[in-house]
Formats: sequence, structure tokens, C-alpha cells
Amino acid sequence: MTTDPAPPPERQLAAIAAAYADRRVDVLAVARAIHADPELAFAEHRAHDRCADLLEDAGFTLERGLAELPTAFRATIGTGSLVAVLCVEYDALPGIGHGCGHNLIAGSSLGAALALADLVDELDVTLQVIGTPAEEHGGGKQLLIDRGVFDGVHLALMAHPTPHTDTYDVLGSGSQAVGRWRATYTGRGAHAAANPADGINANDAAVIAQVAAGLLRQRIKDGQRLALVPQQSGVTNIVPETAVVDLECRALTMPEFERLRTQLVACLEAGAVATGCTLEIGASEPIYEPLVQDEVLGTAWNEAMASLGRPLNGSLGISNASTDMGNVSQRVPGLHPFVGITGAEAALHTREFAADAASAEGYRLMDDAAIALARVVRSVAADPAQRAAMRSRAAELESAHRAGVAARG
Repeated sequence: MTTDPAPPPERQLAAIAAAYADRRVDVLAVARAIHADPELAFAEHRAHDRCADLLEDAGFTLERGLAELPTAFRATIGTGSLVAVLCVEYDALPGIGHGCGHNLIAGSSLGAALALADLVDELDVTLQVIGTPAEEHGGGKQLLIDRGVFDGVHLALMAHPTPHTDTYDVLGSGSQAVGRWRATYTGRGAHAAANPADGINANDAAVIAQVAAGLLRQRIKDGQRLALVPQQSGVTNIVPETAVVDLECRALTMPEFERLRTQLVACLEAGAVATGCTLEIGASEPIYEPLVQDEVLGTAWNEAMASLGRPLNGSLGISNASTDMGNVSQRVPGLHPFVGITGAEAALHTREFAADAASAEGYRLMDDAAIALARVVRSVAADPAQRAAMRSRAAELESAHRAGVAARG
């Protein structure tokens, strides 16, 4: 007696689970090594090599030092008509380590890629894994966008751990826009006792700016944030000639962000006007745009997580965090779900959450996220209507992106 083979969806889902199980030990080893060996933005050399080596050993074609960024890479397998990207993050936080769980982000994307590798021809997919440096500070993904790395991509996805213990509807979540700058005041030095009247105190300009920004906080809307961190130094017997302030602002939408930035710049200009200093403001990294969750990808993710025993529990809403995956989602249909480590209570960007990211529950989340990401790609690739919708949406975003670039000159 013979039995009929399993229909394609069931067979493919089983193949994804089996392939991940076969490579889980290797994925876990890389994720643990990244956590134990934290590297800062644009200096993630060992993390880059660990991820790239794992994929190369699995048959992916590697491009290292992608787009003139030494710690970026692209690993490719398959030559299908649907181009799907899994984003890998691996930079750590100064003094904290992996308090944002990037070891789990790396592991889940690597695991998803390995789980899909044997199915790319059957699914007519070109699968790319892009190692994206400097998510915490530096906007590595925007640099890769600017250098053409996401051109021709039809969907891009990754998963982010959080301290929340529930699984949330990804379609209700997003992130804030954020911009960061460095303001430099230049005055005139003088002896603080012999001839202070001849000086122009740059530090006074910085203080006035901070006071003005503090008063501005009363008028900003919910969901908006601003911060100023003075970097000036000197000695008490010299009127400071220069003062430096690092600053940022955040908002839920780009129009709100632009208005808040204008208001914040006015506070800085007030310091210069009041003291007679000159003022220079320069961007310290690319602007991070708000995160947009693609509906097709989000629905597939929700279904995958529910089937893995992580049922949805309402909407997380707009996160007060920011990510350069937002820039990708404005350019390519994107998915960036926030999903919780069971039992984790500490906030992101803390030493306590760094410990959670190395816990057994953290790595269990990595396992589920890897399988769910792989299932999302399979779901879209196997459905002709969803493939067409994804390609159409990618073309719309591509056209809008090119129009925006042309408008900016």
C-alpha cells in the first residue's frame, strides 16, 4: 500500500522546520558568540565574519565588505524572480553589550535563511541575507540604501526581541523617526579672572540652548522626544572658546519630526544670538524614518507565530524606539515585528535585558522567530496573488523613492 505525498504547503513547512533543526546548533553557536563578544557600530568585524562564514559554508555566495562598508555583507542563494531579503543586525551598545538583543536578531535571520535554502528553486526565490552594521548609531541600512543594495528587492524582513512577554499583532506596531546632530558653538577665549569681559563664553550658549529646549518640552506632543547632551570640557580659569552639544529629536511621523527639528534648531540659535557665538550644526548620522509594517507580510507573520504557540495579544502600538529598518520599510515592503522574551521584564538598552537576550527563553524566541520568518517568505512566494501584490508594492515604493530623490536634487 502506498501513501500520497504531502501537499506542497505541508511538505514545505515540514522541510523548513527540519532544515532549521539540522542547523540550530550552528546558529545558536553564532548567536552566543556575538553576545559574548560585543562590538560597536561599524566595528563588528568578528560578528560579520561569524555570520558570513556560516552562510558561505551552507552554500550561499558571499559579498563581504558590501558597499564599501567593511562590516556589511550580502549572502545570496537562488536565482528566482522574487527577491527576498533577511536583515541581520549585530552591533552592541557601549558599556552595555547586547541590551537590544541583536544576537537574537542575527540568529533568527540566519536561521530563517538556512531553513529556506533548499527551497529557493522550488519557490522561485532569490534569497539574500544582508548584514547591516550600525543600527544603534550610524544608520547602516540607510547607507546601504543610498549605495543601491536594496535596489530590486521585493520584500525585506527581520524580527526584534522585546521585554514584553506577549506576542503582539505586528500590523498595529511601528516606530518613531529620529535624527541626531552635533552643534558646535564658537566664541572667544579669555582669562576668567584677568579679562573675562574680552571673552565670549561658548558654554553659556550651550546652557541657554538647553534651557530653551527644556521649556520647549512643555509644548511638544505626546510621542515626541528630544535630548541634548553637552560634550564641552575646559578649566575654570579660561572662558570657554568652544562648546559642543549632541542632540536628537523623535516623532511619530515625518511632518511632526520636521516641525520638532525646526523648533529645536531655534533653541540652539537662541544660544548663539544671546551670547554672540557662531553656531554650526551637522548631522551625526542618517535620519531614521518611521517603521511601516507591510500588511501581507504582517498577516503571514501573525499566522506563523500563532501556529508556533505564540497567540496574538492585541497591538503593541508605536514603539518609542527607533530603527533604521524604518528606512528600509519606506523603500521596500518590510516586516519588523516586536515579540517578547517570556519572563523578561527589563527595558531595552539595559544590562538586565542583555542578560535576557542570552537566556534560554531568549534563544527559544530566536528559534520561533527563525521558523516564522522562513514561513513568511514561503507564504508569499507560494501564492501567486501575494507575489504579484508584493512586486507591485515594491515598484510603487521604488517609484516614490526615485521621485523623492529627484525632488531633493
